[in-house]
This record gives sequence, structure tokens and C-alpha cells, in this order.
Amino acid sequence: MGRYRKLLVAVDGSETSIHALKESFKLAVNEGSWITVVSVVPPYTGDLDLTGVRDVMASIRKPCEDALSKAEEAARTEKALIKTVCEEGEPYEKIVNLAETNNCDLIIMGRRGLRRLERALMGSVTARVIGYTRNDILVIPRDTFVGWQNILVATDGSKYSRAAIEKAIDFAKSYGGELNILSVIDVPAEFYAEAPEVADDLIRKAKGYVEEARKLAEASGIKTAIFVREDVAYEAITALAKKQKVDTIILGSHGRTGLKRLLMGSVTEKVIGHAPCPVLVVKP
Repeated sequence: MGRYRKLLVAVDGSETSIHALKESFKLAVNEGSWITVVSVVPPYTGDLDLTGVRDVMASIRKPCEDALSKAEEAARTEKALIKTVCEEGEPYEKIVNLAETNNCDLIIMGRRGLRRLERALMGSVTARVIGYTRNDILVIPRDTFVGWQNILVATDGSKYSRAAIEKAIDFAKSYGGELNILSVIDVPAEFYAEAPEVADDLIRKAKGYVEEARKLAEASGIKTAIFVREDVAYEAITALAKKQKVDTIILGSHGRTGLKRLLMGSVTEKVIGHAPCPVLVVKP
């Protein structure tokens, strides 16, 4: 235990964010962690000269204060200790900066439901936090629960996925869990016709990645199953998560940051948007 000493939970007062907060209480008990809860007031873009400044600022801050009041009420009910912070500014910047200045190890955020519009909304604050932070991030969909008994971890053989595998092994070992290790070959169909030998080589490498990970896991006494899929990466990951009824998906972040990360899009963000369970994004 003790992988994460300080948790930062971002709330906006929604049922989704309060649910993520309640799940963080259980993690904090198991990990012996401290919890800071932040809500962020977006910057005001109107003309303060045209209206009463005091009324405007009070109105702007009210959703933040209401969100933190809900968080404190949830903490009292669950007998959890939290520290609350109301920040003003660009939400993703404030969340990322607060995590760094408070030496938080893990950022926890909620995710809305699985309807098309709700999946699309994931792309705003959460995507930017993932893109800019150097901390691990745990995203918890509404109506799902954090567990470590049945974990799915994806690997592409990179140093980023190795960090995810090490974290998955650590959690599985601590909580008596099992591992599902997956590698996905995600190339266009025409690629197979034009260069079949290259596709075969990718499949061979993918099998090597999952075998290497299995040896590491089994050396720690963890029951492990391995899978190789030829599919769109995020679809293969979320489909296997549903089929195996996993508790949590663990992914490595490829370390791209800032604008480049946002412009390139991300398998990780698509997995989060479609996952049937919490997703832990591990930073190397």
C-alpha cells in the first residue's frame, strides 16, 4: 500500500464528481492517503464596469462553493477527512497546478455516462488535465466502482506501457488481484494487403510484449491471462474490459504534453470515454 500519499479530487457539484469523490474515500483508506478536494471558478469574460462587481463575483463563486459544500457533506457522511480549495481561473490549469504545488500523487476525476453526448463531453477539462499533468489520473465513470481484483492493462512494448504494467502488478499483488494483459495491432486493412510481412512482424512483437509482461506478473505470483487483438485500439481495450468484467483498466500515457498532445488525440482518451469501469492513466 502507500502508492499514493496525496489525492487531489476535482468536483463540480455534479453527481458524477461526487461519486468519484466517494470512491476516493475508499482508496484513501486502503492507501493511507490524504485528500484535497478542488472546485474551480472559470474566469469571468464579461465587462465588470457594466454591472455590480460584488454581485457578479458572488454569483460566479456560488457554484464552486456549492460543489465544495456537497463534498464536505459527503465526507461527513462517510467520516472521511478532506481539505477543500476553491480556485479561480482556467479549470484544467488550476487542477494541474494545484496537484503539483501540493505534491499530489494522483488526480481523481469523474466521467459522465455512456450516452454519445456524455462521451463527447469527456474531451474538455479531463482531456486537458491528462494532457498537461505529470501525475497519474484516475477517471471514474458514473455508477462504477474502483476495484483491483480484476485488472486489465494494455501494452505496446513502450516504456510508457511498462510503467503501467509495473503499476498493475503492484496493485494486483497488494489486493490479491488477477491481471489481463492485452496488446492491440491497430493498422488499416489495406496495410495487410500491401505489406503482409510487416503486419506479421507486428503481431509477433505484440505476442512478445504480452509474454514479457506475463513473466513479470507471474514472478510476483499473480494469475495472468494474455490477449492479442487486431482491431481499433480503444475498441479492443473496452470490449475486452466488458467481456472479462474487469474492475479497472490501467494504461500508460505516452508523455506527449501540451498542444501537441491535444492535437494528436489519444487512444487513452477514447478508452476513458467508452470504458465500462474506472481507468487509471499512469505517467512514466
